[in-house]
Amino acid sequence: MSGTNFTLIMELVLLGFSDLPNLQGFLFGVFLVIYMIILIGNGLIIVITKVDPGLQTPMYFFLGNFSFVEICYTSVTLPRMLMNLLTQNRHISLVACAVQLCFFLILVVTECLLLAVMAYDRYVAICKPLYYPVIMSHKVCVHLVIGSWITGIPVVIGQTYHIFSLPFCGSNKLNHVFCDMPPVVKLTCGNTFVNEFSVYADAVLFALIPFLLILASYVKIIMTILKMSSTIGRYKLFSTCSSHLIVVILFFGSGLVVYFRPKSNHIEGLNKVFSLFYTIVTPMFNPMIYTLRNKDVIGALRKLILN
Repeated sequence: MSGTNFTLIMELVLLGFSDLPNLQGFLFGVFLVIYMIILIGNGLIIVITKVDPGLQTPMYFFLGNFSFVEICYTSVTLPRMLMNLLTQNRHISLVACAVQLCFFLILVVTECLLLAVMAYDRYVAICKPLYYPVIMSHKVCVHLVIGSWITGIPVVIGQTYHIFSLPFCGSNKLNHVFCDMPPVVKLTCGNTFVNEFSVYADAVLFALIPFLLILASYVKIIMTILKMSSTIGRYKLFSTCSSHLIVVILFFGSGLVVYFRPKSNHIEGLNKVFSLFYTIVTPMFNPMIYTLRNKDVIGALRKLILN
């Protein structure tokens, strides 16, 4: 940077939906309702998987933890978005942006790994049913959940520190709805190659690889189900796995599009839409997907409401 004049930036401006000035109040109402649905829907799943005796199995143990992660990582982004829409003050300090990015990435990594763990649980239950109680013991389940939470923490903290150790110069306008890694890296100057490469490396390590492991699990699951002679049995097993598979497609599909699309200014608007999809829309629909297609969960909800 020797000989280059630039203004050191100490805060960013989250542009968000500033290009829609007449819809700020409407968007605030929509996102507030969505946030309440996420909290209530996922909160109910956490409660019933803890208190209902019929749901004390590894599958529902993972589902309860998954719903907790959904609440956490949505709470990292949505309240700030609501405040920006309400006050029209879109400024965010670099420290606040770094904290938001760090927690957001940790929780996204946790969600990716938990989805892979849930796929492995279904694989063992369907492909190795006789060994299921031994392989998926409570101790193993707890270790898998803890591993999902802590695996990405050192990498994400180091990544965040490295990004924010670079100077932010030129424009301080972040064309996004929250502090996500690709748009933040775009505003840094100096030698950003390492950060840009690490964006893709992290996406491969913590998103693409778990996604491929999930696909491999479901290939084996589907092959096992198709070999069954009972039509009713095949339908029950497909029904058990379909909810998780729908969530996987929605979450990973939108997330991988954001991180693996080629860099281009004219698609930044699309990236914002896809980011909203995997950070807000899927957490809102996940409780519905799991409850509407699961008789056990519906029964537990009825007992909880009636009691």
